[in-house]
Amino acid sequence: MEEEGQPLSSSSSEKKTQQEAPSSYTYWVRGVTNDAVPLPAPRKLTSNDILSSNSAQPTTQLGSVWNRAGTWEEKNLNSWATQRIKELVMTVDSLELSAGKAQISDLSKCAGDAFLVTVRNKKRVGYTYEITLNVKGEWIVGEEKKTIKGYLEIPEFSFGELDELQVEVKLSEEKDFSHQDKMQIKQDLKQFLQPVREKLLQFEQELKDR
Repeated sequence: MEEEGQPLSSSSSEKKTQQEAPSSYTYWVRGVTNDAVPLPAPRKLTSNDILSSNSAQPTTQLGSVWNRAGTWEEKNLNSWATQRIKELVMTVDSLELSAGKAQISDLSKCAGDAFLVTVRNKKRVGYTYEITLNVKGEWIVGEEKKTIKGYLEIPEFSFGELDELQVEVKLSEEKDFSHQDKMQIKQDLKQFLQPVREKLLQFEQELKDR
């Protein structure tokens, strides 16, 4: 016990200073008074509220319903595109050749991809395909009609590149024809390229309109 009149020790002074110093932390408690603004209460949305919210959305919403935020969305259109290309090219008319005639008999190959991308309420379409068309017809040698069969191979083509479309002609039955006849038949069958291009342009437009 310290005697009266003696100075306080340094440790006692520090404790006293800490006790007397005001606290540096403050906090606020809302007291409930009669004039206080009431706290917001949850309210269930009515059908009118939902209709008002929907009417504020853009009327030209693209893409899926869930994608209202306009984020990236890609839709695979392979099934539709493959079927549509086949339907269109099979409507190409037969051609009169220099010494006969021929028609497209089948679409033996149609491989590729088609897609529709929606980003920020804007859409973009694209595709890449390659096809092989079977052709058959007849070729007159002298007074004799001979059957011709072959293939039109159209290598890979993409959206916006149909002006550069190419075709390679192959004959499956060549033994009955002379070299000159075979060259002429192949040259004549290349005439299918233009009507096929027109059908693919129609396909491209339909893809853009989806």
